[in-house]
Order: sequence, then C-alpha cells, then structure tokens
Amino acid sequence: MERYDLIVRNADIATAADRYRADIGIRGGRISAIAQALAGEADEVIDAAGRLVTPGGVDGHVHLDQPTSDGSVFSDDFFTGTRSAACGGTTTVIPFAAQQKGHSLQAAVDDYHRRAEGKAVIDYAFHLIVSDATRAVVQEELPRLIEAGYTSLKIYMTYDDLKLGDRQIIEVLAAARKHGAMTMIHAENSDCIGWLTEQLLAAGLEAPSYHGSSRPMVVEREATHRAIALSELLDTPILIVHVSGREAVEQIHWARGRGLPIHAETCPQYLFLSAEDLGVAPGDPAHGMRCICSPPPRDKGNQQAIWDGLASGLFTIVSSDHAPFNYHGAQGKRVAGDQAPFNQVPNGIPGVETRLPLLLSEGVLGGRIDIHRFVELTATNPARLYGLYPKKGTVAVGSDADLVIWQMFEPGQERVLSHSMLHSACDYTPYEGRQLRCWPAQTLSRGRTVWRDGQFTARAGDGQFLPCLRPREPRAGSPLAQWL
Repeated sequence: MERYDLIVRNADIATAADRYRADIGIRGGRISAIAQALAGEADEVIDAAGRLVTPGGVDGHVHLDQPTSDGSVFSDDFFTGTRSAACGGTTTVIPFAAQQKGHSLQAAVDDYHRRAEGKAVIDYAFHLIVSDATRAVVQEELPRLIEAGYTSLKIYMTYDDLKLGDRQIIEVLAAARKHGAMTMIHAENSDCIGWLTEQLLAAGLEAPSYHGSSRPMVVEREATHRAIALSELLDTPILIVHVSGREAVEQIHWARGRGLPIHAETCPQYLFLSAEDLGVAPGDPAHGMRCICSPPPRDKGNQQAIWDGLASGLFTIVSSDHAPFNYHGAQGKRVAGDQAPFNQVPNGIPGVETRLPLLLSEGVLGGRIDIHRFVELTATNPARLYGLYPKKGTVAVGSDADLVIWQMFEPGQERVLSHSMLHSACDYTPYEGRQLRCWPAQTLSRGRTVWRDGQFTARAGDGQFLPCLRPREPRAGSPLAQWL
C-alpha cells in the first residue's frame, strides 16, 4: 500500500483548465498522486470536505526590502512580506533585485540574496531591474544572469533614478531577445510627468489628489504605444505592467490584433480603488498618500474597462505590485514630511495578502470571471511567463504541493476586511472596509501547512530560492532577425 506524507481528501479541485473532485497524495513536497478515492496511508490527512482547492498563488510583481534613493524604507522584508503572502494564499513571490546606477547587476543580485537569506517562509525567485544599461551590463552581465536562472527583467520609462532612454531600451530588448528572457516595462512618459508636475507645483497644487493629475491616461497611453513599437521592432515579447485604464488597454488590443507578442498585467488597485481614494478624509488631509501609486487609480469607468479586460482574455496576469510603505512614521509615506507635495510621497501600496481573496470574492463569486480564469491569472500564467511552470502554478502529479483550501462565507456573513487581520508589517491596507466572500482556510507550501484557520504556522527560512527557466525560445519573425 502506498504511503504518503499527506493526503488531502474530498477536494473540489480547480485548475486553469479543469474542475473535479479528488484526493491529493503528497510525498516529499510534491504531488505524487491524484485519484477520486486515493488508496494508501499518510502521516497526516486533511479532509477538505468538498471545499474549493486551487493552486497556491504565484505573485509575479512584489517589492520587498528593496533599496530606495529618497530615504524611505519598505515596511516588509522577506519574512514579513512572505508571511503576508502565505496567509493570503500565495505560495510563490517574485520580487526585484534592483540595480543602482553606477553599480553592477551582479551586485544587486548578491545584495538581494543577502537580504532574503534565512527569512522567506515560501518559495521565491528574482526579477532583475536594469537601471544602468552600460555595455558591460547588457552584453556581459545580463546574458550570464539569464543563464543562471534570472530570466525576467524590468525596465522603466519613468523615475529619474530608474528610467532608460529609447536607445537603451532597444539594447536591453535585443539582449533579452537573443538570450530568451522576458522583459517587463513600466510604461509612463517621464518628460510629460515632469512637465505636468512642475506646472501643478508652481500653481500651489500639492495635495495627494494631484498625483493623478500629473499622470493622466495619455501619459500611460503614449508610453504603452512606444513600448509596443520597440517590441515590434525587435520582435520580442514584453509585459506591460500595472495597466490602469482603457487607453492603455486599447493600445494592447491594437497590438494583439497585429499578432504582436504583448502581454499585459493589471493589479487590484485598478479594480478596487479609484481617483477618489487619493482625496482627503475627515480630519486627515494627508489620507490620499495611502493610495499614491503609479500609474494612479483611475475613475469608475476605467475600473470597468479593467474588469472587461480580465474577462476577455486581454490580461495575462494579475499581480499585487505589493510596495509597502508605512503611513505613519518618518520612513514611509511621510518621509518628506506630513505636508509633503505629492511628488515627494513614495509610490506604492500593500496588497500581497489581499490579492487572491479580493479577486476571488469580486471576480469569481461576483460573477465577473470564472474560476478557471482566476487560476490562470493568479497562478498558472505567472508560473508560465516566468519559467516556473509546471513546478508551480497548477495541481498536477509532479508539481510542488502548493495548495489553497478556501473557506467561503455564506451570504450575510461576509468578512469585513481590516488591517488588523493582515500579516504584513505595513500599518494600513488601502482596501479597509471591503466585504470579502472568502479567505484561505489553509495554505500549503510544498506540502507544509503555512496557514491554517487563522494561525500562521511557517518558519523563517522555510522558503527556497527558485532559479527560473527561460520562458521561451527567441523569435525568428523580425525583419532584423538575420542581424540579431
């Protein structure tokens, strides 16, 4: 008779393609058997009692303990950030090893491993951020790091300490194409933002709400179109990250219609927050600081455009873009003071723990997307895109036993989301007061329970670093292919 470390019985299993009832046998941290009535014994048995079971979430856009240039400090390190992820059903995160100008990519990777060592409670990989695209970085370091398992990289079209010019972007895309890496692009026009910011500040318009005015949709639309054009020039795939509204969506639709390899990511802030959240609250004129992120939340009509993109298949993934800065204290949102102008407030909001419950509650249980699309957006597609599939992102024999057993709340008994129930070190959630129709009852990471019935049970260092496979082979359709 087969012997397992763990059997999950009576699971209502949902993947990106299928839904069925079965038992799951786990041995050595991996799924070793799936059957309707699994024969065998186990050291531990979990009766899922017909509850929904999905793959553990893969959050492909998370910022943890990342160096900054303005004196601010991310509130989550690799322990508190991965703890928060696990409690919300995410079992793999991919944060960013961010190159500092004047320094090497390898130095960023080495520093990030030191920050992560012995702290993560779930598995993790690294993206690269290329902010100083010198010849040595592009032609020597980047190929070597891609070969070593750092197969995705992010480049910025805005932020003075991170942005690359078009020529530099072309050179990075050419290297990514040649070596089979995936390039993520933050698409906003830096010069437009800079000019608009100067005009607003000169007019005395400094409140957090003017952050949105400094980054209107045309700024994102133009940069998205330009990023698509550069991708087309080199016939290499890109991922446009944190798409916020209909105008960028229209550019991506256009590109897809031309058969271009353009992927798109959106985030909960563009589904659940709006421009109104950048305003003031009674007794708290700085309240809008909490929701400053880039691109900014748009209006309600743009929220619907993002939901429509999820349902239609436009978006490849939904990530949290977890970038936590405390609202109180001198190293977070108020690093430049309580009355700081909007352009001196650190960009980013927390969300790694709430990503899955919010999207399952309002997306699937709210009738906007089905369960297979939910799994695809939050687990399977991120794992595929970043070279972790099928180890991560699915429920299948041979895959890591990363599972979420969901608790659904009956109508009228929904849970009200509050910061007090979360496990990030950040001191607020921008989604305070939203009603949740579900929450993970239990999260398994490689067969280990890391969250069960309101109790966090993992230990620092339980998580493993994951080298990533090249997600794709170089394309050969570009007119320039013969030279690249």
